[in-house]
Amino acid sequence: MSSSFKSIKEECYEANMQLNELGLVVYTFGNVSAVDRSRGVFAIKPSGVPYEILSPKDIVIVDFENNIVDGDKRPSSDTKTHAYLYKNWDDIGGIAHTHAMYSCAWAQAQKDIPIFGTTHADHLTKDIPCAPPMRDDLIEGNYEHNTGIQIIECFEQKNLSHTEVEMVLIGNHGPFAWGRDAAKAVYNSKVLEVVAEMAYLTLQINPSVARLKDSLIKKHYDRKHGKNAYYGQ
Repeated sequence: MSSSFKSIKEECYEANMQLNELGLVVYTFGNVSAVDRSRGVFAIKPSGVPYEILSPKDIVIVDFENNIVDGDKRPSSDTKTHAYLYKNWDDIGGIAHTHAMYSCAWAQAQKDIPIFGTTHADHLTKDIPCAPPMRDDLIEGNYEHNTGIQIIECFEQKNLSHTEVEMVLIGNHGPFAWGRDAAKAVYNSKVLEVVAEMAYLTLQINPSVARLKDSLIKKHYDRKHGKNAYYGQ
């Protein structure tokens, strides 16, 4: 393993292993990347390598134009999506993509996840957005690059901030999440999956349930993220 990229490869490796340990991936599906802004590169899981044999030396270093900088394996098939998001959102440090069951179910149903409870409100004040399914001409074109465009267009159309809403569903496909680093991207992926499962079960118990009250949304978000936040040490 190249010593010059040792730290970022290990960060990326640990995040990918956590994605697997949290039950967010099936077989080799899913990936996490970690960015090094000072060098204009990111580390990402190699394509199709099982987690049980993955090691830090397998992690691939890629630049924002999708050129391999270090590594002897092909990077994730979703690399172009990661690259596009890093280029356009210069304040994120990690991105994760999973095929987690409940997150994927909402994506396949092409539905935003409504904010029903305080677990959701602890992390964001909006419904979790679902981008519309990709147009045929974009699917037939530069598909993974266009997935990045699909995500950013969804946020622009819904007037959402990617620094508050650090997750999205891609219609017919599945979830992406991001954060200040790779570990936070994994954390947000797990939060998304838990909230997706809770919302599904909520609608089975009471299909006519109302969205969480604005006062509770504000209270739970502000106590963790507001200027007078008091949650935690």
